Amino acid sequence: MKAKRIFSFFFSFLFVIAFAQKDQDSLQKKWTYEPNFMVGLDVLNAGAAAFSDRKLFQGFIYSNIKNNWYAVADAGFEKNIYQKNGYDVSANGPFVRLGGLYMLAFDKQNPKNGFYVGGKAAGSFYSQEYKSVPIRGFGDSEVSQAFPESTQSSYWIEASIGGRVQLFESPFYIEVNAQPKYLIFSTTQEEIKPMIVPGFGKSSAKFNMGFSWNVAYSF
Repeated sequence: MKAKRIFSFFFSFLFVIAFAQKDQDSLQKKWTYEPNFMVGLDVLNAGAAAFSDRKLFQGFIYSNIKNNWYAVADAGFEKNIYQKNGYDVSANGPFVRLGGLYMLAFDKQNPKNGFYVGGKAAGSFYSQEYKSVPIRGFGDSEVSQAFPESTQSSYWIEASIGGRVQLFESPFYIEVNAQPKYLIFSTTQEEIKPMIVPGFGKSSAKFNMGFSWNVAYSF
């Protein structure tokens, strides 16, 4: 009788251990993240920099998190000038964007091909110089004033709408997207709103629209 109890306890103990190990393996398998990345460069704006005052260079990295969800991080540098309505302003500096994308429609054979939407939070930390700012002078005459170079920052949110397709059978992809943007906050110099925000564009209004044509490489 005693031996029977010992054997019953022993096999029950083995069953509990086996069940717990199976459950743990299943949980680990469920939450295991397999590294996968896609990096790319915006060739449209980089190419246009040779023919305009705007020098914009930016790149990105994607990583599939789960199912159709991707995490994305952008970084870049922009240098530009604003000369309009009596203003003569220059600005340059880096910017970053962080957010996510969701694949709305994709190729079952290659889920990286398809159309997506997403959103990002962004910030820019830049130097600006007001070479000329129109002000009211004596007798309502129009005069201008210059201000020294200063360091400022701006923050905005943006949506991302676009599509991606593989280039033949290679690890390269072509991607086109549009980015509606809304400026949330900017630091100011002498309470003058910024005319240019690197990464956002010319910011005489709160809304802006960006476009990019990218070449990406998938690991």
